[in-house]
Amino acid sequence: MAVTEQRRGRRIMMTPGELDVFLRDRRTCRAATVSTDGAPHVGALWFVWDGTSLWLYSLTRSRRWAQLLRDPRIAVVVDDGEEYGQLRGAELTGRVEFVGEAPRTGEPCPRLTEVERLFPAKYFGLAEMPHDGRHAWLRLTPEKVASWDFRKLAPAQS
Repeated sequence: MAVTEQRRGRRIMMTPGELDVFLRDRRTCRAATVSTDGAPHVGALWFVWDGTSLWLYSLTRSRRWAQLLRDPRIAVVVDDGEEYGQLRGAELTGRVEFVGEAPRTGEPCPRLTEVERLFPAKYFGLAEMPHDGRHAWLRLTPEKVASWDFRKLAPAQS
């Protein structure tokens, strides 16, 4: 994973191991795309992190899908915490790749085997991926990653 060296916030930046655990455990992200007039569009999605890429499961008849077909650039934020000292998260940016058929019907696709094992276990407690004929896969292998964990600012305990 290409973790961006952060100029500011090095003290609160997650280590690669911390970031990996964080992205595996979180359930919802917010994905920002660009419309034809340059306006941003942000929407929530479920995702799976495989240690290298963020796999987004998106409706194929959504504004997000249409915008990414035209311009594959995306920014995704995954975050957590309620109080200031608990805030942590990551912003991943890059370009998406469309993987598998759209919409996904379950045709054999070796690149999706692991993702379609992880996703239904994470969200539905199932061993097999339920295909609804409305969603498909987007893969974001981040070009840049910025992270923060404000819990690291807590005073040291004696």
